[in-house]
Amino acid sequence: MQFICRYIFLGLLLLFSIRPVSSIFKNVFIFLAHTGQTSSVNPLGVYDSLTALWLQGKGQQDQRKEDAHTEEGTALLGGRTEDFNRRLREQPADTQLWIEFIRYQDEVSAAVFKGEEEQQGSDAAERRKSSYRAVLEKKLSIAERAVATNPLCIALQLERLRICQELWEPSALAKEWKKLVFLHPNSTPLWREYLLFTQSYFSSFTVSKVNAAYCKCLSTLSAVRDGSMVSHPALPGIEEDMLDIFTQQCHFLRQCGHSEKSTALFQAMMDFTFFKPDSVRELSTKQQVEFFEPFWDSGEARVGELGARGWKAWMLQQERGGWLQPTEEEEEEDEEEVKDRTQPRGTIWLDVESSREATDWLPWRPDKAKGQSEEDCEDPDRQVLFDDIGPSLICLSSPELHLRLLLRFLSFLGQPGLLLENLSLLTQGNAPQRPLTSYDLADGGINSVGHMTTLQGTRKWVGLGKQGEKFLTNLFNMLQPVLPPHHRAFLSLSWIRYEKLKVMRCLHGGNKKRLRSQGKSSKRVAKRLLKEPDNRSSLVLWREYGHLEWLLGNLDEARKVFSTATALGGTKGLSSLALCDLCLLWSQLELEDGAKERGGQPADVTASPAVSVLTRLAEGTSASSTSSSLSTVSILKARKSYEQALAASLSALDQNRKGLGLVGCYALFQYLTVSVQAANAVYTQQLNSSKEGKLARADADSNRPCVSRVAAECEALAWQQAALLKYHNSVAVFPLVTLRQTLTSALPVWTTSVPLWSIYVQVENRYHSAGRARRFFHSVTRNCSSVVPRLFAIVAEQQRKQLVDAAQRSCLHDDPLSILPENGLSNRIRGLFENAIATETGAHCPLLWRMYIYFLVCEGKVDKATGIFYKALQNIPWCKGLYMDAVQLFPDHLQEFVDLLTEKELRVRLPLEELDILLED
Repeated sequence: MQFICRYIFLGLLLLFSIRPVSSIFKNVFIFLAHTGQTSSVNPLGVYDSLTALWLQGKGQQDQRKEDAHTEEGTALLGGRTEDFNRRLREQPADTQLWIEFIRYQDEVSAAVFKGEEEQQGSDAAERRKSSYRAVLEKKLSIAERAVATNPLCIALQLERLRICQELWEPSALAKEWKKLVFLHPNSTPLWREYLLFTQSYFSSFTVSKVNAAYCKCLSTLSAVRDGSMVSHPALPGIEEDMLDIFTQQCHFLRQCGHSEKSTALFQAMMDFTFFKPDSVRELSTKQQVEFFEPFWDSGEARVGELGARGWKAWMLQQERGGWLQPTEEEEEEDEEEVKDRTQPRGTIWLDVESSREATDWLPWRPDKAKGQSEEDCEDPDRQVLFDDIGPSLICLSSPELHLRLLLRFLSFLGQPGLLLENLSLLTQGNAPQRPLTSYDLADGGINSVGHMTTLQGTRKWVGLGKQGEKFLTNLFNMLQPVLPPHHRAFLSLSWIRYEKLKVMRCLHGGNKKRLRSQGKSSKRVAKRLLKEPDNRSSLVLWREYGHLEWLLGNLDEARKVFSTATALGGTKGLSSLALCDLCLLWSQLELEDGAKERGGQPADVTASPAVSVLTRLAEGTSASSTSSSLSTVSILKARKSYEQALAASLSALDQNRKGLGLVGCYALFQYLTVSVQAANAVYTQQLNSSKEGKLARADADSNRPCVSRVAAECEALAWQQAALLKYHNSVAVFPLVTLRQTLTSALPVWTTSVPLWSIYVQVENRYHSAGRARRFFHSVTRNCSSVVPRLFAIVAEQQRKQLVDAAQRSCLHDDPLSILPENGLSNRIRGLFENAIATETGAHCPLLWRMYIYFLVCEGKVDKATGIFYKALQNIPWCKGLYMDAVQLFPDHLQEFVDLLTEKELRVRLPLEELDILLED
């Protein structure tokens, strides 16, 4: 029967075909060859395997299993929803439970609309869009019910507004925000979110609107702090929060290009805080500001200017008829602004704009000696009126907050900080000649005032220029007499570290002439500071001066400085925190010098300069600048002293930072005299005891500052451990697994530690197995909101891509590798960028967006880079550096970008009309 059916089928083909017979037979045989095997349900063998299974009932069974699985998942989701509803009925005041229920709706929607993700076409996209909106509306409904039940909960209010950002128009959202801060004027977390909202919405953003919001925030919080707003009490920590918001306002204005306003704000706060007359201290903040206005408008010198004496001295002197102001002769520089007229128009605009930013960041003041008035200012934006700064002035009651304000101002002027604007944050660890000490003064990744450059641009100067350095000197000299002695030491330390930072930047620049000049200047400052009576016995300053000499290559002079400092330390030995820190740095520098060492450890331990320094420290004697041989007995005694000192420090309750220098010295001593395993054991023991003992005690006492100090100490110890292991791996054969385990156990705890991430990226990029690092980055970023690990994940892939590209370029032309494009890493890097900017912290990180745009341009994807630029404007419209990057990368759109800057009220120092005049001249 089977064969009869086949012949009938063949006959029908022959009957109705108009093709030649040979062609028909050929097609028939092909058909018969491709049919499946015959069976009772497939007698002709013409059905495929899935159809045959369906005819046997097996397909239906699989479908029933899949349906059963779907029903089970739906039932599970329904059960969790019922559980949420039951718990919320029983505990309506549990705000965290409400937030969990709101975010649980994303899981429900992902399960319900899973099938729509596989569909293609415009209809499917429209359905997905409407489904997503339906989920948002459902979440909003739950959030409104939660707020109605808990009207005083700020977290629920913020959760509701986050949902509204995707549903409402910006104008309606702005009204809701204003209503909320009106109802809760004493909530600083709410004010922070409101300020971020106002400066992040491109459509409604202007600098004046956002600055007015900052002024309103600070004046309102001041009224709450003073008690004049009786409807709302001041919450704990309000002054610290106000200082943070004030600093944020100053950096916002700086990033917008309004350097004069931001500098004037800090100047006013320094006078308002450190030089306040006693007669106004008991008044409210508003009344104090009213008394401050005549001083600001009087034309008297302000903090940092020549002849400044402060608000208090000015008020006292007013009763005696005032005083004569000294005049400072400014050197007129007739340097031509346009250096090379053959450059493109956009390049010339960038050069002149950056140059003016670097020289004109101080507010313009009329020179009365020259008969100038306010009308003589050529650029009105350089003047700062009292109305620009008065509403933002705040009162700080504690000396600790006064010191914090001062350090914030110094950071603003060039000291290290952390706002993530430039690439120095991601490249600071690349110093192979200083593996143990390269992080002693880390750059914080921000542009100081006056250094508004493109992402790949260079600084005009290593510091603040001639005018800026005079300003800093006047600032230090004016503030030192009014600070308490222990705070005065912080000021001197900041000054000498600033000088050291400038030397390090000269070293990176490679200009030997500039390095010599800067070295002489910095050494003069350091010696002058050490000659002051309060600083002569300061081991912290001696340590910085010795490091400065070492960086300049004056090793013998540096050893003399260190030796003198240890003599000043006397017989304190291991009990002195500062002495341990100093000897640790000295011994690390000697180890890095490495002239007499082989295989990671000295050939003769008793002749090692580093061992000599550490042994003399344990003995309580001063170390000599010339190394002398030690006896083995003295080394054994030193080890015993270290063990006893470390045991005593572990049992002591008040640790602060006592263990940091001591543990570092003991670990390095064990490394040089025993083995790297012994050194590693010292760090491991200390870290374990710190985590279990100190943190437990700190949590029990609810002492939050103690917790932060302990966390900082543990992080520093983890970095010391990793740096020592990395150094040993570079000079000796040692299993990499120990270093890798150290890093992978530390980084999930300290996810924002830039030095640890730098070491991890350098270690992993030495090997071609990228999977391990990728899995680790994914595991950390999955549970972390910080942008720092995401930035380093991108940097790791970019460095890997550079290696691949270099390898391909080095191949011969007849090698296939030289012509095959490498798209895998490019797509992965783009994916990492997209995932990072999708997070809340990444969306408002200027460095992340600027790196993304630059990467796309380097890949030749200019159109996509332009699209990302406009997307970045929706999230960080205040960042002038972003516009300057765009001018550099897309020079044909110069007019459009300058118009945008003007429209949003960002600072434009060179209008294009003036540029045309300069080019004509």
